[in-house]
Formats: sequence, C-alpha cells, structure tokens
Amino acid sequence: MASWKIEGKWLEYEVKTVDSGLSLEALLKERLCVSGRMLQRLTRKNGLFVNRKRPFLKKKMKAGDRIRLLVADTPETTLPPVEMNISVLYEDDAVLVVNKPAGIPVHPVKEGQNYTLAHGIAHYWQQQGKPRAVRPVHRLDKDTSGAVLIAGNSFIHQLLDKQLHEHTVRRTYLAVVEGHPGVEGETGTIAEPIARDPHHPTRRRVQADGDEAITRYRVVERFLPVPGMIEGGASLMEVELETGRTHQIRVHFSHLGFPLIGDTLYGGVKAGGMRRQALHAACLEFGHPVTGEVQSCKAPLPEDLERLLKRLRQT
Repeated sequence: MASWKIEGKWLEYEVKTVDSGLSLEALLKERLCVSGRMLQRLTRKNGLFVNRKRPFLKKKMKAGDRIRLLVADTPETTLPPVEMNISVLYEDDAVLVVNKPAGIPVHPVKEGQNYTLAHGIAHYWQQQGKPRAVRPVHRLDKDTSGAVLIAGNSFIHQLLDKQLHEHTVRRTYLAVVEGHPGVEGETGTIAEPIARDPHHPTRRRVQADGDEAITRYRVVERFLPVPGMIEGGASLMEVELETGRTHQIRVHFSHLGFPLIGDTLYGGVKAGGMRRQALHAACLEFGHPVTGEVQSCKAPLPEDLERLLKRLRQT
C-alpha cells in the first residue's frame, strides 16, 4: 500500500523510516517520481510544504514528516464542454475509466474537432464542480469501443504514463476476425514492425524498418461460414497489446490474412450489421497510482458486437 493519498488539490505523503536521511528533493524524485520540471513549478507556486512549512529542497527527512504537494494543475488549454452520455467504469480523485462508444475520437487531433470523448469528460467534470484538463493515458481508434484511462492531473498522468511504457498497464481486447487463425484455445504472438503506408494518409502496414509491434492473442470461439455474410467463417479473438502502435491489432491480423470484420480500411468485409471494425477494449488493468493495488475495469460489449456474435452463433 502507498503511504500517500490525494485530498482535493493536494497530495499528502508521510515519511517512513526507510525514507529517513534522504533529502526532500531525492525523496520526491525517487519515491513519488516527481520530475525536475514539476519540482520547479511546485517551488514557484508555493505548492510544496513539509509539516505545514515551506522547506528547503536539501532538507533531510525523518520518519513522521508530512509532505504536501499541490497536484491540481491549471489546464494549459480548456476544451469547451459538450454534453454527452459518459459511461463511467471507475472513478476517484486520481483516475477516471470510461467506456468509449464507437464513432467518436478520444481527443481532438486537428483544428475544428469539437465533439470528442475529451469534450464530454470536460462537461462531466464541470457538472461535478471540478473542472480540469482532460488527460488520456492512452487512446483508442475513433471506431473502436471500450475502456479508456484518464488521469486526474498531470502528476497522476506522469505516473500512469510510466506504467504504460513499462508495459504494466494490461489492455485486453475482443476482436472478431474473418477466418480461423487457430483452433479454440490456441494462443500466438504476432511480432511484426509497423510503419505508415506512404500511399495512404491514415493507413499503416507491416514493414521491416517500422516500429516494433507485438500482439498476443488467444482464439476464444470459432464460427462456421455464413452463406451470403462470411463465406470463410469467423473467430472471436482475445487480444493483448505489448506495444501500442496506431491500428496495431487491425494491421497485424490483416497482414496474416484474417482482417477484422467491418474493417474495410484493411480488407475486412461489412457483415452482420457491423459498420466499423469489430474491435472492443474489453478490460483494462493497471496499478492504482495512489493505493498501488491492481485496478481491473471491464467494459461491456456494445450492441453492434453483441448482434454480430448472436448471428454468428446461430449458424
């Protein structure tokens, strides 16, 4: 369990015996992963106290000392809040996990985008009386549904981003692909580098000099061919990302000859009412940045995927 907590705008840390003798600066950087840039901001804005007094950074810490840090930062930019239905999977002062519907981006990527998940979360937080910057820790494609992790402030974002790069954030997806990559229960790994396709503005492709990309999968269920819908049969796949390249799951399965149903960008067919790629971020696991406990959030399947699976199971 962590020896710190967040209350409102402040983080409080009680110095333990193991911390004794460390300077305040060393403790903040080593125990709380406070960056040099954040430390400068804290000292400039009277955002750092030890036992209710402004301290020197070289001050030696002893067990029982109480450190307070101002972690509620002022947003650099404020998104205009847009009312939308936000499906919350988990929430506290540090993190928010929401179930993103298909059809909307996580955040704006170009000028003029004014209806994204981030705009909706800005409205959600405004209604709660705690406006703040919306800081996604990762993102999903516009037409991929499922769990998205949002940090409550820049400090928490820094901690969660570190977990993401250390591969301790576990992201599990469900995908329905054309064909049969294996028998039920079979597992495999796709390790093929991914790069931009020079012939298309958004598409990616497997390419030898691309970025490392590793996808692990398990065949959950196989479906027989459906005449007039999916001639070669289909499979429900459980997929985990070890890396997080753009379109990674879609590119990897298409490269193997098993494109996702509905994913016309990568060769998939529209079938079973799917008007987008049959891909859903079903489960998200991470170490809670305050308690240290593993937090697991499951996102229910959306209606379009439920309908697709129902039709496939009726064959």
